[in-house]
Amino acid sequence: MLTNLTIALDMMGGDYGPRSSIPAAVNAVNANANLRLILCGNEKVISKELESLDSLSHPRLIIRHCSEVVTNSCEPSSAVRSKKDSSMRVALDLVKSGEAQACVSSGNTGALLFMAHYVLKMLPGVKRPALISAVPTERKNPVYLLDLGANVHCDAQTLYQFGIMGSVVAGQALGCDNPKVSLLNIGSEDIKGHEDIKQAAQLMQQCDYLNYIGYSEGSDIFTGKSDVIVCEGFVGNVALKTCEGIAKLIMFKLTKALQKHFFYKCLAFMLQPVIKKLYKRVNPDQYNGASLVGLRGIVVKSHGNASDKAFHAAIDEAVREVERQLPEKIAAIFEQTHATKKVATDD
Repeated sequence: MLTNLTIALDMMGGDYGPRSSIPAAVNAVNANANLRLILCGNEKVISKELESLDSLSHPRLIIRHCSEVVTNSCEPSSAVRSKKDSSMRVALDLVKSGEAQACVSSGNTGALLFMAHYVLKMLPGVKRPALISAVPTERKNPVYLLDLGANVHCDAQTLYQFGIMGSVVAGQALGCDNPKVSLLNIGSEDIKGHEDIKQAAQLMQQCDYLNYIGYSEGSDIFTGKSDVIVCEGFVGNVALKTCEGIAKLIMFKLTKALQKHFFYKCLAFMLQPVIKKLYKRVNPDQYNGASLVGLRGIVVKSHGNASDKAFHAAIDEAVREVERQLPEKIAAIFEQTHATKKVATDD
């Protein structure tokens, strides 16, 4: 475990801004004695929220005043050009300068992607960054799904590269050397899917680094069949939000049903430990924090409507990625796989 962790937080992003990010930051530093957070945003607003939590003078919470905010309606290109003193931009600049080892933001997704790409640049050989996050499965381990919205349309080479990056992330997170990788498709047969999917499958089959197991359908996401599922950003974003909606719907319906009759209420009381365990397992908050992989720095995207617990989970995800040194490991694997492919082509 690293003894000196510094993470920059965009405190003004998301639907709730400091109302969720400040309690999360306070809880995060109280839970991790090695963690130091740089709070980027309006100094007056941040100070007021910290004071209400008796944490204004906390030695590991440093306020970095920013005069601008990237709103949800702000165009990505405009945010890069005209929001240079925004909480989002300053947090990313701190990562670029090395003052912080990672950045967490729940702000405008498009602006964060565009700005992170502009400020931090891509790792050598990587065509596009991808958003990746864990999704719960029937088994003990989650599945890592990418891309979750950074790239609406992807060609075969990009999907292939997502497979490599996803394999590195899952391998580090799950502690396995050979994560199972699949492509999300409309069927498991080789003839299914559009041409880019088919070509990506061929590239993955030819890559010695990847443990490619074929296509996965939407119904396979929760089975634990794969450790990594690769798809285009449009598909991945819809799939993830559908997963979250289903989890909330199930818990809502279960709660309503158990409140209908006295017998059900008694049953609910007896089953309370089981229900709490189930809710904890499927609660989207604990999986909050999609990583933007492929960049020369660590960026974690939190949900825009994240609660303080969910934002705390995103901070924890950033901590784990710093400890695992994900950008360095992805860069090393890309160099290795590209060299192998070149030799094979030359022969």
